[in-house]
Amino acid sequence: MITFLISLLALVAGYLVYGRVVERIFGPDNRPTPAVSMADGVDYVVLPGWKVFMIQFLNIAGTGPIFGAIMGAQFGPAAYLWIVLGCIFAGAVHDYLSGMLSMRHGGAGLPELVGLYLGGRTKRVMLVFSVLLLLMVGAVFVYSPALILGKLCSDSLTWVYIWCLIIFAYYFLATLLPIDKIIGRIYPVFAVALLFMAVALMAVLFVKWPALPELTDGLQNMNPAGGPIFPCLFITIACGAISGFHATQSPLMARCIRHERLGRPMFYGAMITEGVVALIWATVSMYFFYGGAAEELGVPATLQAPEVVTTVSQGWLGAFGGALAILGVVAAPITSGDTALRSARLIIAEFLHLEQHTIRKRIYICVPVFAVTLGLLWYNIADEDGFNVIWSYFGWANQTLAVFTLWAVTVYLVRRRKNYWITIVPALFMTAVCLAFLLISPNSFGLPTWTGNAAAVASLAVSALWFALWKRKQRPAAEDGGQQPGQPIGR
Repeated sequence: MITFLISLLALVAGYLVYGRVVERIFGPDNRPTPAVSMADGVDYVVLPGWKVFMIQFLNIAGTGPIFGAIMGAQFGPAAYLWIVLGCIFAGAVHDYLSGMLSMRHGGAGLPELVGLYLGGRTKRVMLVFSVLLLLMVGAVFVYSPALILGKLCSDSLTWVYIWCLIIFAYYFLATLLPIDKIIGRIYPVFAVALLFMAVALMAVLFVKWPALPELTDGLQNMNPAGGPIFPCLFITIACGAISGFHATQSPLMARCIRHERLGRPMFYGAMITEGVVALIWATVSMYFFYGGAAEELGVPATLQAPEVVTTVSQGWLGAFGGALAILGVVAAPITSGDTALRSARLIIAEFLHLEQHTIRKRIYICVPVFAVTLGLLWYNIADEDGFNVIWSYFGWANQTLAVFTLWAVTVYLVRRRKNYWITIVPALFMTAVCLAFLLISPNSFGLPTWTGNAAAVASLAVSALWFALWKRKQRPAAEDGGQQPGQPIGR
């Protein structure tokens, strides 16, 4: 528990200290935000700061900081180190700068931003890549909460299917209607449930104060079956440390913030809050798997992540507290799934130059988007391994998206003569992680671990050299105004 306590304090200190450093480097000012200058009553709507924070937090949370942390905790204390360092120096920086850059470019979506700074060809790749990722999120985040809710109702799969239909219908309405009509009203309630769950479980941990694996015990891999710590841990725990999916969500709130100086609590702060949730579930899981909690609860220590959530919540918090905790866990994926599909609609509309003020034109995009998502959902349900296949591809694609975002923001910082070290270091590291995982994963090339590690080192060296050569050719760019920032790194 000492490692947990130190990690918790480190996350808070990271927001107060490093968050201010990142904010100072970017330099928010008093220019009108898109929510003010481009208000349309549908996607560009000024919302209260507390509501923006709640929506952003739920947008980025999903099941990642819960299920990912549970699976990542099986690797041992190394999970603490990745959550803390990844969240402060990579994930929160990634979320803040992508959100602020979107705000500086009229609320532009991720493919548009990547195209501006990494080139038109990269933009087209990112368009397809990000839309497919968002559709996978929509499909996965229908099935996982439906599975939990269905099991609570009955052991019959019929209830799982019923909940899939209910959640899918909600997704359609939330994607189609103005952001303040559904999302802006129910998200605060869901956010309270999710935060209650985290605080309640943390309180139980402090009361029990169990003996857990600590960083002082070493960073040995306690779950060899899950693959090597590098790179598998850094893919397994994504949303609690760094997640490219977040960069597709930040533009939603970049269109709703009334002042640039609110960016740090909204973007950097929401990511730190998610890191706290991941830290709590990682600690709960270490107690469950390695500290005797499974035996105390009368269940095997081999339960899967959704079963761990249900068992721990009901066993520790009682009927009422457990119900609230499970509501929070269910709300997290639902509220990420609906905004994922909303982001897909906006990205496609931006690419097609199709205005979204008219509901008829929103329907034009929603129908094919939901048709593809329904197909992915059917595969998820029909194939017994469908969820695992989609989730594994989602995990790698998610972190690869973060790589593109970090490189795009690095180019922006270089051209503005700002301190680019805050993004180049995580960009190089995540480039190495994603390549190594792609090479050793059984679902892709399945090469030996040493091959993946060698390729990771080589990719890091090549990327650093390529960046250094590109940087020598750059000249200062004009201040932000949404204009083309000059020669992108991808050309």
